[in-house]
Amino acid sequence: MGPTEELTHWVRRAVDGHAPAFSELYRRTRPLVGRAVAAFAPLDPDEVEDVIQESYVRAFKALPRLKEPAAFEAWLLSIARNRARTRLERRGQARRMDEELADAEPDSVPHLPPALQLERDIAVVRELIERLPEGEEKRTVQLFYVEGELSAREIAEKLGVGKSAVTMRLERFRARIKRELLRQVLAGRRE
Repeated sequence: MGPTEELTHWVRRAVDGHAPAFSELYRRTRPLVGRAVAAFAPLDPDEVEDVIQESYVRAFKALPRLKEPAAFEAWLLSIARNRARTRLERRGQARRMDEELADAEPDSVPHLPPALQLERDIAVVRELIERLPEGEEKRTVQLFYVEGELSAREIAEKLGVGKSAVTMRLERFRARIKRELLRQVLAGRRE
């Protein structure tokens, strides 16, 4: 049996629920996925690792929907490229928001005392948490911001997910916070 046939065999075993097959698929394809992500996007090593983990999580969840097991490698690489692209887009959006916040005219709004400003920021975070639909993202955000004192790794263990999934959820929520604060600054409602 050649490498492609062996990989196809392991894909079929994984679809059938054979747990060791997932490990074998990871072991056989991880070097290729790592090289592809690193070559595709200018990411730091931690981001590359996060993209790889996110890619495998998505691929393994969607594996039963893969119509052609022999196409697993190409399909997995396409997922990895899309995750890397999303990571770059998020990074670009965050950079643009930071620039917009820096460009806002701070002298046009009277300054609030730091304690009052902190109180208003906390209120924005709480309001955004309340608006989240019930689910894993809301639970992650509540554990981190409301219950506090838990690291991303501890939250991941508590929820039974990977640290990269927790980090991704928190990054998405932080982007929401930035967008809301920027919206309020540009609307002249805060400093």
